[in-house]
Amino acid sequence: MTGDQPSVVALGGGHGLFATLTAIRRLTSAITAIVTVADDGGSSGRLRAELGVIPPGDLRMALAALAGDGESAEVWTRTVQHRFRGTGALAGHSVGNLIIAGLTEVLGDTVAALDELGRVLQLDGRVLPMAQIALTIEADVAGLEADPRVNRAIRGQVAVATTPGQVRRVRLIPSDPPACPEALDAIDNADLVILGPGSWFSSVIPHVLVPELLEALIGTQARKVLVLNLAAQPGETAGFSAERHLHVLSQHAPGLAVDHVVIDSGSVPEGRERDHLRRAAKSLGAQVLFADVAEPGTHKHHSGKLASVLATLARRDTDSSGLGGKESASWR
Repeated sequence: MTGDQPSVVALGGGHGLFATLTAIRRLTSAITAIVTVADDGGSSGRLRAELGVIPPGDLRMALAALAGDGESAEVWTRTVQHRFRGTGALAGHSVGNLIIAGLTEVLGDTVAALDELGRVLQLDGRVLPMAQIALTIEADVAGLEADPRVNRAIRGQVAVATTPGQVRRVRLIPSDPPACPEALDAIDNADLVILGPGSWFSSVIPHVLVPELLEALIGTQARKVLVLNLAAQPGETAGFSAERHLHVLSQHAPGLAVDHVVIDSGSVPEGRERDHLRRAAKSLGAQVLFADVAEPGTHKHHSGKLASVLATLARRDTDSSGLGGKESASWR
């Protein structure tokens, strides 16, 4: 707890983490974003290959989500999110990706680079990589061979996210990467830890595949909340039910328990499907909370609605119904 504000840690990557951070900053400024570092596509992939840096794209998006509201911060936020046009060597690169890569070379440390850019952006909180080196995702994928029982190994985040087959399991290369020490400290000192939403196999599950990070998640005294996606994703989780998402996470993270699973009430119909989801959540030690958290007509989370749910779950005296009681005044 920082003053009268709870300390919140959010783990993920890409647009899913952006949505979570946009919601959390309505509640507290004591935020730590822990970001996946396995991207190998686009501007991030090019900088990773050419400079050997941790892919900066997801880190940049997290910084933008937590940037301040002042005029200077807003100008810098638009700038770091800007992509160069044209057809030359800079075409497609994000300005922020180049700044993070440059600061990392100058300062010799990715965390120091993120902290420095965070000061320019007048950040609410802190953005950290989940590991100290760039990682590679490898997946076992079914449905790519004539025999549906045969799995093929697919390597790379972009390849995994866009495969026409069905992902069965993922792993990291290397398998035992060094976790970011500051990320471990943040989890240990958190009041609330949030995992998801996001690309399940390439943004969410990679966090629990870093052994030190999984150990920290298992050992923390923080309340742990899993936010499920609003719909299955083409390719990566095509055809997955909400229940299947939980089973897959459990298979990749033995020993991990969570307190609450948050899912949009419109994503799972009343009846048997909800009963199956509750049983799957129980295997993780969690209660399921069905709530309206979607932007109407989209598969995106509404930051205000999600913030309201997370505010209630962060209270230590939340009753067994999940949404009992009123928000603490300090969270309004």
